Amino acid sequence: MNLFCASLTQYTRRHTVEVRVGAVRLGGENPIRLQSMTNTDTDDTAASAAQIIRIVRAGGEIVRLTTQGRREARNLTSIKQELAAQGFGAVPLVADVHFNPAVALEAAATADKVRINPGNWGDDMDRFRELIARCRKRGVALRIGVNHGSLSPRMMEQYGDTPEGMVASAMEFLRICKEEKFDQVVLSMKSSNVRVMVYAYRMLVAAMEAEAMHYPLHLGVTEAGDGEDGRIKSAVGIGTLLADGIGDTIRVSLTEAPEHEIAVARKLATYFARRDQHTPIEPIPDPSEYSPYEYRRRTTDPVGRIGGDNPPLIASELTQVEQDAITEGRIVLLDTSNRNGIADQRAQLLRMMAAGDRRPVILRRKYKETDLETLQVKAAADLGALLIDGFGDGIWIENNGPIAQADIDALSLGILQAARIRISKTEYIACPGCGRTLYDLQATLQKIKAHTGHLKGLKIGVMGCIVNGPGEMADADYGYVGAGPGRITLYRGREIVERNLPESEALDRLTELIRNDGKWQD
Repeated sequence: MNLFCASLTQYTRRHTVEVRVGAVRLGGENPIRLQSMTNTDTDDTAASAAQIIRIVRAGGEIVRLTTQGRREARNLTSIKQELAAQGFGAVPLVADVHFNPAVALEAAATADKVRINPGNWGDDMDRFRELIARCRKRGVALRIGVNHGSLSPRMMEQYGDTPEGMVASAMEFLRICKEEKFDQVVLSMKSSNVRVMVYAYRMLVAAMEAEAMHYPLHLGVTEAGDGEDGRIKSAVGIGTLLADGIGDTIRVSLTEAPEHEIAVARKLATYFARRDQHTPIEPIPDPSEYSPYEYRRRTTDPVGRIGGDNPPLIASELTQVEQDAITEGRIVLLDTSNRNGIADQRAQLLRMMAAGDRRPVILRRKYKETDLETLQVKAAADLGALLIDGFGDGIWIENNGPIAQADIDALSLGILQAARIRISKTEYIACPGCGRTLYDLQATLQKIKAHTGHLKGLKIGVMGCIVNGPGEMADADYGYVGAGPGRITLYRGREIVERNLPESEALDRLTELIRNDGKWQD
């Protein structure tokens, strides 16, 4: 099997070239860098600079701004000047460009890094070579950021909206970078679907290794939402990759104030630091049945409600009969105390598969946390990684600390939902907002959640604008998308149902749409 990492049992951080983003170096031997993105109008110099300073004070090292037009790209100079005047002149700024290659070329004259999306760049590769030349001249880094749901029509026709299509899109641009001998490149493969995100990054690493490419990776789950759900979703996706040494910079996308993202990113980076110092793990047999690039649940024989085709349970749902089955050994309660616990439990499960052992497995992890957010990040990363790989018929989180069992149960269900293993509530695919957003995204998300949170199993996209809307909420059943100042367009899947509604009417019309489709529950 062409694996995405050097070893499934020994932690090794993936080797990459070093990329310079202004005064900050990422990849190579550098620590994992933390970053965020402003949600201010990039033409508003004072507001943008103030928010950047808040991000930096929270621990952010790199800040991205939307540059939807040439005017915004040029105003990065004014923002840099304002930052310098306040003692923050060394903060690297990233220009986020969609659709318009001319804006990317303009941004290369002002930004420290330029992010482009191959899905909406078009087929003008001469323009891309010109962008590389401009980046090389000024020492500007380039991020090739592929997003699930926004692949080019050509890639969609050939691959569909798949991780394979995402990788093909990235590799097409990377081969040009390699031809041009330009290595100041960072890659991202984002999706709001955590499984798609993980598989796409793993496939990309395998594809790059096959062609001797060693570019660093920017990790993130896009449109993760807010609160507990946003943190759990991000930790499952990002943590799964960090656990195998993949990732050089992190952006946690929350529909909250941007500076809130940094604390979560720091907890993830810190949790996986020094993971190479783990107790050695016994080598495993050839993992021929292991599927790191698609979801394939481990086959087990059911014992009561555990295993087989049953959805995974959480610890508080286990009956006495099922607890007795654990004691009798008919159900395996799998623990680990290894610093590299994900690899240790994965290795034990792979050994069971090789031996033909079909007993159901409950994954248990033990913590000593006093802070709920820290527990959310650690447990979601530890357990989500295994669930995404098809392992586990139940999860059991124990915490020796002052965190209520109700919060642990909510966390457990949230992890199962983030891994798309068991759906127990509405999922909100909500972008964090940026300078393109033309309504109060955070307040609107709270209103929609208060109104629709009881609708079990629905996926609702809440998006700031049409750039991120129709494509990046590809998995949503319904979409609420900003169309202009005070105007909202509603979607059913990818189909526009009502266009340019007044914002004051949009929530009622969304409710009506769900009711008419027979999916509303009182």
